[in-house]
Amino acid sequence: MTTFTGRRSYSVVVVIAVSLVSLLVYTSYSLSLRNTSFATGWVLLMLIVALTLLNARKKLPAIPLPSMSLWLQVHIYVGLFTVVLFGIHVEFRLPNGWLEGILALLFLAVLVSGVIGLALSRIIPRRLRTRGELVIFERHPVFLRRIREELSDLVTGKTESISLSEFYVGRLIGFFAKSRNFWRHLVQSHRPLYNLLNELEALDRYLSTEQRTVKESIEALIRTKDDLDYHHAHQVVLKYWLFAHIPLSYSLLIVAGVHGAVAYAFRG
Repeated sequence: MTTFTGRRSYSVVVVIAVSLVSLLVYTSYSLSLRNTSFATGWVLLMLIVALTLLNARKKLPAIPLPSMSLWLQVHIYVGLFTVVLFGIHVEFRLPNGWLEGILALLFLAVLVSGVIGLALSRIIPRRLRTRGELVIFERHPVFLRRIREELSDLVTGKTESISLSEFYVGRLIGFFAKSRNFWRHLVQSHRPLYNLLNELEALDRYLSTEQRTVKESIEALIRTKDDLDYHHAHQVVLKYWLFAHIPLSYSLLIVAGVHGAVAYAFRG
């Protein structure tokens, strides 16, 4: 068993154990006819606040705090425990009233977006290692401009082929202008690449030996550009899913605060 697998198994066991203890304590207090909603509500609110601190940790890389990987693991397993605690807090029943309904929907939305983000963080890095050179997201425009200029120099400076020039104007300028085939890359489809390469290959009979060498260089640049697009599409998803998860998390925190204030206002 690897160290990572061992830590993960240990963390899951701890979450299960804490959840069982929490259920036992809740059951004991319920049998004694004590009101547990305020206690579970406060704990749940504090855990939600703690979970939102992960985003703040990302903005403070220079401060000597625990590593991001450790914070992320804590975020995941504390998040799993909050699911159990939320069920305890609402007594495992459907929401009663519009405020509780909004709170439950927001909690569910945060949970679903978090699970999606966790899956993406596991799947996408593995995919990126299978295609081309790993390029930092912010460096994509630089690499794209570089291969676009290399293509332009290749077509205009080393060939007199009308066929290649027409293909460049008709098909390659648009392809190299920006990232392409976003959704196709996410579903692992190679069809757009193969179609473009087949069109290029069809020009082979019109080319001289020297022009075929240029054609092979163009093909290599097309493959490089397609790999760059593949990385860009996946990194966009990995980067911008937070634009859903973080606003939902802060909305949950605000509504939870309002819910707590209302609960205390009508406590009597």
